[in-house]
Amino acid sequence: MKALLVDDERLARNELRRLLAEFPEVEIVGEAANAKQARDLMGTLKPDLLFLNVQMPGETGIDFLESLEPPVPNVVFTTAYDEFAVKAFELNALDYLLKPVDPARLTATLERIPGLQASTASKHPRPGILEAGDKVFVREGEKCWFVEVGQIRLLESEGNYTRVHFGEAQPQLFRSLNAMEERLDPKFFFRANRRQIINLSWIAGIEPWFSSGLLVNLKGGAKVELSRRQAQEFRERMSL
Repeated sequence: MKALLVDDERLARNELRRLLAEFPEVEIVGEAANAKQARDLMGTLKPDLLFLNVQMPGETGIDFLESLEPPVPNVVFTTAYDEFAVKAFELNALDYLLKPVDPARLTATLERIPGLQASTASKHPRPGILEAGDKVFVREGEKCWFVEVGQIRLLESEGNYTRVHFGEAQPQLFRSLNAMEERLDPKFFFRANRRQIINLSWIAGIEPWFSSGLLVNLKGGAKVELSRRQAQEFRERMSL
């Protein structure tokens, strides 16, 4: 797979080259310091994959992507600015990676490209636990969010899907609650029952409940029941 690096920062391009050296399936066929250079190279190199910075002198990476005529290669934004993530995904970007690029996140991105999935999965670790300060992209239909993990106060199972609560939003994600739990840091998130995971930092109050259970009141008004077994685990974990 042929890749083109587009970034006005030479050190950033060098760092990306270093990270991509772990993936022999990806061949870096060229570099560009701005959108004009990238446009000139696109026609001759015909890359399959574009690593694109957002803030560059002259034309931005967003403007550049909007100007491309089909067929458009897979595009991965690599940038220090998170405020353009929603727009990037609206333009069907494959991913939006914040600098410095995390190797595990890069692996997860490349695994989503047909033809690279099997080879990268066998040689590189999957993404680890999400920290409270990490930001994740959430999309439901035409709506997009770039939300800090610590702002997610509640996750609820809906069959094979999960509804995520943050701010005023409650989007449904196409992932099971069990799969979501594997990525969440147990220091901050607690499995309250079979259907719900709560963010411990969003607890506003706790009341005794039926059958030795607990009723947790979350900031924002949600009430979550902890079964007797989960209530006991909660007490053991949170007690001095």
